[in-house]
Amino acid sequence: MTTIGELRVGAALVAGLFLALSSAHAGELRGTGDLGVVIEREAGSLLVVESTSRTKLERVADLGDFSHASVKFSRDARHAFVFGRDGALSRIDLLLGELTHRVVQAGNSVGGGISQDGSLVAVSNYEPGGVRVFRTDDLEPIATIPAEYGDNGQLSKVVGLVDAPGQRFVFSLFDADEIWVADLSNPQEPDIRKFRDVGRQPYDGLITPDGRYYIAGLFGEDGLVLLDLWDLEAGVKRIMDGYGRGEEPLPVFKMPHLEGWAAANRLLFLPAVGRHELLVVNPDGWREVGRVPLHGQPIFAVARPDGRQIWVNFAYPDNDVVQVVDTATLEVAGELNPGPGVLHMEFTPRGEQLWLSVRDEDRVEVYDPDTLERLATMDAKTPSGIFMTYRAHRTGL
Repeated sequence: MTTIGELRVGAALVAGLFLALSSAHAGELRGTGDLGVVIEREAGSLLVVESTSRTKLERVADLGDFSHASVKFSRDARHAFVFGRDGALSRIDLLLGELTHRVVQAGNSVGGGISQDGSLVAVSNYEPGGVRVFRTDDLEPIATIPAEYGDNGQLSKVVGLVDAPGQRFVFSLFDADEIWVADLSNPQEPDIRKFRDVGRQPYDGLITPDGRYYIAGLFGEDGLVLLDLWDLEAGVKRIMDGYGRGEEPLPVFKMPHLEGWAAANRLLFLPAVGRHELLVVNPDGWREVGRVPLHGQPIFAVARPDGRQIWVNFAYPDNDVVQVVDTATLEVAGELNPGPGVLHMEFTPRGEQLWLSVRDEDRVEVYDPDTLERLATMDAKTPSGIFMTYRAHRTGL
């Protein structure tokens, strides 16, 4: 027979075990504000990382073709949506380090965006050309927007897709020389505004942080085009027309990424197609106000959050170098040699760390932007894109 004393002892043990388990669980709780992800290009996997301790937390494997992968975050920054080159869209729970949903929605895709209210995720596709839209909570399909153009209904590659205020997505049609604005306030019946003959082969696009201006780069000719989303009736405007005119064109080893543009010190810094320089643009009038000579052809220009620095990486064969531009002097103020294949750079939200991937030597490095001192090195399998969760709360990122 069990005595009262034995019952009390047993109850105390159970209570102690419950408290211990609760305490252990509480110790594992974390927010998402200092998390990020690293794309492991060749392995088709993703690392979940923490910037405070500069450590790896989880690896999520078997995600498909990551030869050109990009990432967007849910509005609560818990889930990462990964767009694979093979047309797959994957939803990753960052806190659990698990794949929750995955859909192969096209044959070849290049990126996407999350709607203003966080309910929709849109994917831009090369093959078949167009945009597909899904619910963010379960990846159920909502809408398909074929990128049809011409008299015969050809399908264009879609590039430069960004989210915009008002439940809109803006994107460019590379083959059609067009820019479309899709309003998904009613997701079942998207309202499409089409702007034709914008310039030859728009290859990428960006949106200003306030969500007002969409800018597309042109591959087929020198120049950029701008669309004011506050005044669609004004149409598309040419800016920076002929910025390379009169100069011998250089071979383009890798297209620059306009989503890697930089806004700092009340100026815009844009990588020039086929040039060894950054274009410096004053958004008041959208005119060129300077150029910064560089080591090679720039791919990404990334601004430190306080706007004082622009970090720039380069196309092959100069991709072992990173240069740091001072936005006050418009001069290169520092240079690093992390190693071959520097593919992507990302600041932490308040700018005390700069993370960069060194693909060809299987590592990620973390730097102090003030001293240019290396703070940490992390093993990774052919790392490429690095994305921090602060992007969840930024238009176009």
